[in-house]
Amino acid sequence: SNHICDMSVGDDVLITGPTGAEMLLPTDPEANIIMLATGTGIAPMRSYLRLLFHDKAGAASDGSRKFKGLAWLFMGVPYSKSLLYDDEHQVYKKEFPDQFKYDYAVSREDKNAAGQKMYIQTK
Repeated sequence: SNHICDMSVGDDVLITGPTGAEMLLPTDPEANIIMLATGTGIAPMRSYLRLLFHDKAGAASDGSRKFKGLAWLFMGVPYSKSLLYDDEHQVYKKEFPDQFKYDYAVSREDKNAAGQKMYIQTK
């Protein structure tokens, strides 16, 4: 932005962002979670998925996962080469077939039922 470009080294920068409960996972371990992401918007969803299915913080004391619900990811990208973290999603689907689903909408390669570009809202 021009604001940042016009700044000088040493200038103070005010940084703000979402606060509160906008992006928190439900506390109920059996909740169903639907995630919508486009392009690099997958980053916070990846963090959630890693917590639910991969990281130690999401593991129960008996080695199982604390999360018992269903996590369903809808991801939209223009081209299939832009499907970030697809390898991780495939692992989650293989290891947690009853708890993880994903659907991709590839707008420049897929068509919806009306023959138009496929977007996540029409998937």
